Amino acid sequence: MSAAATSVESPSLEPSCRDTAAHALSIVRDGVITGEGPTTKGRVHFSRSLDADDTAWCARILTATAVNDQPISRTEAEILFEINEAATERTDAGRFDDLLAKAVAHYAASASGLKVPPRNVALSADTDIESWAPSYASKVNSEMLEWIAGQMRGKRQNNRRLMAMVATFLGATALPLAGQLPNVFDIGM
Repeated sequence: MSAAATSVESPSLEPSCRDTAAHALSIVRDGVITGEGPTTKGRVHFSRSLDADDTAWCARILTATAVNDQPISRTEAEILFEINEAATERTDAGRFDDLLAKAVAHYAASASGLKVPPRNVALSADTDIESWAPSYASKVNSEMLEWIAGQMRGKRQNNRRLMAMVATFLGATALPLAGQLPNVFDIGM
């Protein structure tokens, strides 16, 4: 049984609001960095590695009942970026990259004043980001695009899924912004 499927031993990992969800994600981040902690119990976990159980923890935290109908917060998105950067080894078959891209799109769209689907729909591995994000592309606030670019700038880990999403947003909405964001990502994936 995976760690994410076991009962929660620590109340700090069961979110009651977006702030406690962000805190729970920081516990996952710490486990990824050190290879120790409540999210790594009962399994071999190397420091700086991200596996399917870590990704399942993130998905479970982000889609907990208490936060499911709320948009992803900036703090939650920032911690997901920290997890992305901390994980130098990946064994989750790309699921975290997909989760990160969808969570960032969810945050950017909602922070731009757009309606977003519930988290369990938007972040599901079975939901294509294109099924809900493209209609928002022309309306995403340029400040959100700048924030995303700032999070991506100079990072070791390239998330191709996230870069493709940002390229879609830039292509659709912010061509003037593109000139202000040199060397953020390589569009010629």
